[in-house]
Amino acid sequence: MSNKKTFNDLGLSAKVLKAINNKGFEEPTAIQAMTIPVMLRDDTNIIAQAQTGTGKTAAFGLPLIEMIDTDSKSVQALVLVPTRELAIQVSEEINSLRGERQIRVVPIYGGQSIDQQLRRLKRGVHIVVGTPGRIIDHLKRKTLKLLQIEHLILDEADEMLNMGFIEDMEEIMKHTNPKKRTLLFSATMPKRIKDLAHKYMDGYELIRVEKEQLTTNLTEQIYFEVKGSEKFEALCRIIDIEDDFYGLVFCRTKSDVDAVAAHLGDRGYDAAAIHGEISQSQREKTLEKFKKQRVNILIATDVAARGLDVNNLSHVINYSLPQDPEAYVHRIGRTGRAGNEGTAITFITPSEYKRLMFIQRFAKADIKKSHVPKVADIIKAKKDKICDDLATILEEDVDSKYYDWAKNLLANNAPTEILAAILNYCFEDEINPEAYAEIKEVGAKGKQLDQQGKARLFVGLGKKDKITPRKLVDLIMSKVSIQSKQIRDIQVMDKFSFVTVPFDKAEKIVVSFRKKGQKPLITHAKKSG
Repeated sequence: MSNKKTFNDLGLSAKVLKAINNKGFEEPTAIQAMTIPVMLRDDTNIIAQAQTGTGKTAAFGLPLIEMIDTDSKSVQALVLVPTRELAIQVSEEINSLRGERQIRVVPIYGGQSIDQQLRRLKRGVHIVVGTPGRIIDHLKRKTLKLLQIEHLILDEADEMLNMGFIEDMEEIMKHTNPKKRTLLFSATMPKRIKDLAHKYMDGYELIRVEKEQLTTNLTEQIYFEVKGSEKFEALCRIIDIEDDFYGLVFCRTKSDVDAVAAHLGDRGYDAAAIHGEISQSQREKTLEKFKKQRVNILIATDVAARGLDVNNLSHVINYSLPQDPEAYVHRIGRTGRAGNEGTAITFITPSEYKRLMFIQRFAKADIKKSHVPKVADIIKAKKDKICDDLATILEEDVDSKYYDWAKNLLANNAPTEILAAILNYCFEDEINPEAYAEIKEVGAKGKQLDQQGKARLFVGLGKKDKITPRKLVDLIMSKVSIQSKQIRDIQVMDKFSFVTVPFDKAEKIVVSFRKKGQKPLITHAKKSG
């Protein structure tokens, strides 16, 4: 049993705990466990020294969600971040954690329409997440008032210092409520950051997450850069190109574990899942099957995989990038054991590259970029394995009944024709290249293709309508000529759902579900931010 804290131990309300559970998080990271209780006390400023990728956003986001007064329309919290990318990321993360609480969060950054920002601010906002330059623009226009804020979060303060924002940060702090609580996050503590804290923070509690000694002895660590919607296809290709795949696949949340395991089962793989909501007896049965290789793929969360002692894994796959470097090393340390060679593979989307590079530096790891196996190479590998298996069988004593059967078949057919027919009969599905969906190379061009080639659709049906991902796919296919594999990233919520489809199919789907005089059942999803 783990003696670490759970989210239930941190003083969070039932509503927020429900939102955390729905998102699939099982256990707080170190910075979350240390920061949340102190912030909920609301009686001191905080300086927290923690690296990027350690779960900082939830560490301050969850307490903010608890403490916001939803009846008020005034800005109650300001989160300052160094980049527009981080502004969007933090805003989306807080929104994803708010659950049933009607909290309005708005990202404000340069490069976005200021008119759009003005409209949002005028409607009333509880939490503003912004970059220093654009926040100052709004302060000068008097379109953003900070005199009533109760919380100021300075996220990645040392990075803002490096980017020359220290004077902007000081200017913004002059416009804020002097009675506010301030939370400063910084990976390092240079003198200018300490001076800022002493000048503007009247006493504070220091929280520091200690680094663990990280060592790895893996033979090979590689990463694949793929779109989120193509991770599952990439996983299948990795499994298929290996002679004897025996591996752990790590996902960040329980819901991801269940989804990946179910999809693998649908494709005929021997896969099993473990996470925090699986009973101890079921966990033991699953692990026993995995250790005896009755299933060769185990999908797991970090928490559920604790205590798993298997020495002969061929692969550990990070289907989701772990929250912090320690988790990365703990995960991949499960292969390459007992003198056996192993491979650790990490999937990242283009936006996660910076985080992976941080993990690589922190863990002192050599993670090399590689490419997802091509379909032609997988088919060749499968054919080679079939030939090897047949050669092995030929070296053994084959039952005489098969010789008699073979003589009868050859009596009326040419040897090449009958062998081709038997191979077709036995292996048609296994070496069919059409069983694999296309994976596009990503990078700068890849991102553009993703934005232009895909469309996100909103569907006015959800769990309350007894809709499942399978039913939703069947419903769309019944109206429009589209392959099931083209309908990706399906999210079924209580009252509505989202799907991603090829751009050229999107309008046809929307039109086909439009009925005169009725509210559209399927529409284009609105973009946030």
